Amino acid sequence: MAARSRRRQAPDEEHEVGGAERWLVSYGDMLTVLLGLFIVLYAMSQIDMQKFQSLRQSLAAGFGNESILVGQSGVLDETNDPAAGEEPGMSNALVPVPTIDDLGQVAPPQSLTQKALVAAARAEADRLQQVQADIAARLAAAGLDGSVQMRITERGLVIGLIADDVFFAPASAELTAAAQQILDMVAPVLVALEDDVAVEGHANVLPVSGRYATNWELSADRATQVLRHFVETDGLPAGRVMAVGFGDARPLAEGADENSLAMNRRVDVVVLSGAPESVRELLPQVAGN
Repeated sequence: MAARSRRRQAPDEEHEVGGAERWLVSYGDMLTVLLGLFIVLYAMSQIDMQKFQSLRQSLAAGFGNESILVGQSGVLDETNDPAAGEEPGMSNALVPVPTIDDLGQVAPPQSLTQKALVAAARAEADRLQQVQADIAARLAAAGLDGSVQMRITERGLVIGLIADDVFFAPASAELTAAAQQILDMVAPVLVALEDDVAVEGHANVLPVSGRYATNWELSADRATQVLRHFVETDGLPAGRVMAVGFGDARPLAEGADENSLAMNRRVDVVVLSGAPESVRELLPQVAGN
């Protein structure tokens, strides 16, 4: 009987042991879930600043030029950000977000770059004005002051060789003696620069005949003659200069009176500014033109 009782008790004891160990399964599952939770939390704490900046710019483009995802405390706080040491300069200060321009390109933040753009434009305008002053001084020393008209535009310094029968006779591209003298005074200043130079020929609305079929050929020949004199006589590097003719398509003055016809019979020598377009756009404003 005792032996039979022990045999009956054996399964009961085994069952009791299995029940006592069953909690280990639940405990192991809980540890697995906690481990996964900690891994997820750790991954979320690692901020990819480059992706963060892209996200901020995309949100700004969608909501307008607003400061987004900055100036907030919490996980993005400088003291709590694990990536703060990798990105010096990141702070909780409000930082304007770049906007998207009409061409779909990211435009620089207004408050961060506008002052820098104006300062750069003023520096470039001062440089071009110094070039203008040097040319004016050389012409004045030779008794030729007032023989050219200079202005600063978004392209650079425009030196207008207004004909008025000083540079070219009507329907002619031949440089007069006075024109050659003026070019010789201007050329040394241009040679000393590093800027490219565009020589642009123009003509008035009067039709031409004889050697030139149209005003296009006439204006192109006038530009070419000025270019050749600069390069062949005055030593302006050929790689820095170009010539183009605009015919009568870009007049300085409208009308067919003598003064308008003379003003449009001209060659513009343009010192092309190498500044970025965003800086050049401000040149007329800061130069007072």
